[in-house]
Amino acid sequence: MLYRTRVFPSILRSIYLVVRLPYVSLLIWLLPLLLCNSGQNSLMAHDEGFYAGRARQMFESGDWIAPWGSAHHKTPGSYWLIASSYKLLGVSEFTARLPSAIAGILCLFTIYEIGKILLSSKVAWLTATILSVEFLWLQSCRLAAPDIPMIFLVLLAILSLLKAELSPQQSYFWLFIAGLSFGLGFLLRSFVIFLPMVALLPYLIGEHRRHHHLANPMLYLGWAVGLIPTLAWLWLSWLRYGDQSFGQLLGFVVELGSEDRNHNGFVFYLWNIPLKSFPWFFFSILGLAVVLRRPIPRYQLILVGFPLVLLTELSIFSTRLSHYALCLYPFVAMLAAVGLNWLGNIYQTGYTHQTKSLPQKNILLSFVSQARNYLPRNLSYALGVLSILLLLTGILALIYGDVYLEQRANLCLILGLGWLIVPLMWIARNHFGQKFLSDSYWIASWLIPCWLTLAMAGNLGLLSDYNPAFKAFFQQPAIASILQTHPVSFAQIEDKNSTLLNFYTPIPGSRVAAISQLSPLSYAWISAPNNQQLSTPYRVIATLQEYQLIQVLP
Repeated sequence: MLYRTRVFPSILRSIYLVVRLPYVSLLIWLLPLLLCNSGQNSLMAHDEGFYAGRARQMFESGDWIAPWGSAHHKTPGSYWLIASSYKLLGVSEFTARLPSAIAGILCLFTIYEIGKILLSSKVAWLTATILSVEFLWLQSCRLAAPDIPMIFLVLLAILSLLKAELSPQQSYFWLFIAGLSFGLGFLLRSFVIFLPMVALLPYLIGEHRRHHHLANPMLYLGWAVGLIPTLAWLWLSWLRYGDQSFGQLLGFVVELGSEDRNHNGFVFYLWNIPLKSFPWFFFSILGLAVVLRRPIPRYQLILVGFPLVLLTELSIFSTRLSHYALCLYPFVAMLAAVGLNWLGNIYQTGYTHQTKSLPQKNILLSFVSQARNYLPRNLSYALGVLSILLLLTGILALIYGDVYLEQRANLCLILGLGWLIVPLMWIARNHFGQKFLSDSYWIASWLIPCWLTLAMAGNLGLLSDYNPAFKAFFQQPAIASILQTHPVSFAQIEDKNSTLLNFYTPIPGSRVAAISQLSPLSYAWISAPNNQQLSTPYRVIATLQEYQLIQVLP
C-alpha cells in the first residue's frame, strides 16, 4: 500500500512534465480543434471539391500527370498530396483533408521555433496557441486545399534561414532546406510562392552583409532540387499537350493578376483580415507598435518587414480572396502574442493613479504612461460589454430563430459567457485583492473561450459539414443503387457545385456538350431546367438542388 501511494504521485508528476513539453501541450491544444465534428462530413464548393475531385481522378485512373484529358492550369503538388492520402487510407472527406491538418500541426511547431529565435519561448508558445484559434486559419487546416501545406514550406524556409544565421557551421544544410522549401512550394502553388519569396527580400538584401545568404550556392541548389518534380511534370505534360502545358500555367497567373473577382477593392484585406482573425488582429496592431518602439535586433525585417511587404503585394494583386492572405496569419499571431504579453506584464504590475501635482513638462509623458497602465483595465471592461451583447444576441436567437440561428446562438452564448470572465478577473484582482489571479490567468481567459467556441463549432459540423444535402442525397438507397453500378456523365455542367457532383458520384462518366451525345439508357447529370437538351427524350430520376439525375430514353 505504501508503495502505491509513492508510485502514483510519481506517475502524475511524470505526466505533468510531459504535458508541459511545448510540442505536447500544443498538440493537446490543437488536436481537438482539428478533430471535433458532428459525425457527418461534406466538402465545400468550389475549391475543396475541385482539389478533392481532381486528386480522386488521379488516384482512380493511375494517371498522376493529367487524367482529365487536357493541359492543366495548376501545378499538381496539392493533387499528389491528397491522392497519396487516398492511396494510404481510402477516398473520403477525412483523407482529402488530412494533408492540410498535418501541415497545420507542422506550422504550429515551426512558428513556435521561429518565435523562440525572434522573441522568447513564452511568446513563441503564445503565438502558436493564438494561431490555432484564428478562425480562417483553423478552417483552412480542415479543408482539402493547398494553402496550409504551402505556408508550412514558407515557414520552414524562414526557420531554415534563421537557423543558418545562428549556426554558420551548418549554414549549407539549412540554406539547402530553405531553397528546397521554396522549390517544393512552386509544386504546390505555382507562381503564388513568389509572393512570400519577394516579401523576404528586404531581410535577405538588407541584412546580407551579416548573414550572406544570397551568396551561398546551397540556397540555389536547394531551389533547383525542389523544382525537379515540377519540371518532370511539365515535361511529361508537354509530351502530351505540347505548348499548352506552359500556356495554361502562365495564362492562369495572368488571368488572376488582371481579374477583379467579387469586386474586392484595394482595401479588402484591411477589413477582411481583422474580421477573420478577430480579436487577435487588434492585439497584433498593439504588438506592432511595441516592436516598432523597441525593434527586434537583426530580425525586424522578418517580424515586421515580411508581413507588411506581403500585405502590399496581395493588395496590389487584382484577385483578392480571403485565403490568399493566410500566409499573414502566423505573423498576425506572433505580433498579437507580443501585444498580449505586453498587456499581461502591465496587468501583473497593476496600475497607479496619477499624482495631483506634476511638473508642466511631464504632463504629456504622465498622460501616456497612465493611458498605458489603464489599457488592460479598459480592454477588460470593453470585452465585458461585448460579452453582454453576445449573450443578448444568443438569447434572442434562441427565442426567435430557426435551427440555423440556434447553432450560431450557442456559439454566441459560449463566447459571451467565456469572455465575461476577463473583466471579472480584473475586478477580483484589483478591487478584491485576489492576487493569485496572475497575468497567465488573464491571458488564458482571452484564449480559452475562443478555443471552446471553435471546438463547439466543429462539434456542430460548422467546420466540416458544408453541404449536408449533397451527402444525404447520395446516401439514399434508391440513388446509391444506381450510382454504384452505372457511370454518370455530366452534360453542360461547369458551375461551382459541379465539383461536388464529380466527387460524390461513385463512377463519374465523361463531360458532354448535350445529352444527345449519350447512348440510350445511360445516366447523366444536367442542369434543371436546360432547354437545349429537351430535344432528346429522357426521364428524371431525382432532383438535387439545381441539378437533375436523368436517364436517356431509347
